[in-house]
Amino acid sequence: MKFFLFFLIIFSHSTFASENNYIFGWTQLDNPEIFIPRGGTSTGPNVDLDKNPNPFWLELQNNNLSKFEKDRLAILAMQGEYKVNFDFMETMGFVNGYIPSKPYQSWGTEFVIVIKDEENFISLQHIMVMFFEEADGTVSEPIVVKHWRQDWKYEDKSINTYIGNDTWKKNSIPIDKRKGTWSQFVYQVDDSPRYEGYGKWKHYLNSSTWKSNETSRPLPRREKSFRSDYDLIVGTNIHTITPSGWVHEQNNNKVTLEDFVLAKEIGLARYQRIKNFDWSAGDVYWSKTKDFWQKVRDIWTKKIENSKKITINQNVNDDILFVRLFEQAENYGKGNIISINEIELIINGHIDK
Repeated sequence: MKFFLFFLIIFSHSTFASENNYIFGWTQLDNPEIFIPRGGTSTGPNVDLDKNPNPFWLELQNNNLSKFEKDRLAILAMQGEYKVNFDFMETMGFVNGYIPSKPYQSWGTEFVIVIKDEENFISLQHIMVMFFEEADGTVSEPIVVKHWRQDWKYEDKSINTYIGNDTWKKNSIPIDKRKGTWSQFVYQVDDSPRYEGYGKWKHYLNSSTWKSNETSRPLPRREKSFRSDYDLIVGTNIHTITPSGWVHEQNNNKVTLEDFVLAKEIGLARYQRIKNFDWSAGDVYWSKTKDFWQKVRDIWTKKIENSKKITINQNVNDDILFVRLFEQAENYGKGNIISINEIELIINGHIDK
């Protein structure tokens, strides 16, 4: 089924890689393979970058706005239509003779929409719409994948911390530390939790940046299918609003459950605004399935809020959580209303009691 393509849906980097390419930080490494990035294997058609400045970025230049108003604008500025470039590279290893993993490079196309906008809470949904270049030069039909979600909450009282072994634990934020902060709760494609952190927005004359506390999270798919020598990522996240879109920076440690740090990596996801792109397949998908995914979010919210600790098994007897929910969403989009009644039963089957 088409949603299985989620694992393959990111495109290869457009720049030809060879052992002569410059890789920041490893110019003296005697390992030519480090100069050949891994990543997507498919090719996508060229896209048109939107050279007009982000209207939210322009509005952020208004010095008459309060700090809180600018915070909200910066979060809302992440909505839009983007080409997203993903770049990750290990910068150091902490094992004698450690050989760094190949850098990771890929790109995709997705739009970000606001699905809830309240005074102290904003929810943003990412949806990928991908076209592939075929061997004969033609362009494929679009592939649509409901991607990740990010929820922002002002002065949140607690966050859910990933502690390894598919488990998240609720921790309170002291009142003196949460004042003026926004939490960012990131969810996986099936709306199960991924990671949560909190921090303050800082607004310069022409730039707005949010930096998280140190957060833990599961291995990303780019690593989970490739690595088994560490258990979780511990790092900080930085979101910066730019005239052309926004950038998500990461500074990560690759850590075992025994607190052994294998290596450090830096990551960059660059969201560049694009135009003249056909998003209609994504719009149709969301219009047909948004009520289904609202129900999924409601169920997860209830279970997370009512749990001090929650363990989620993504794979139970070869039944994969996101695949099962994507199947039901597809059925719901085709008019099978009964499928919405299966959501809680499916989710319950992946939660440890």
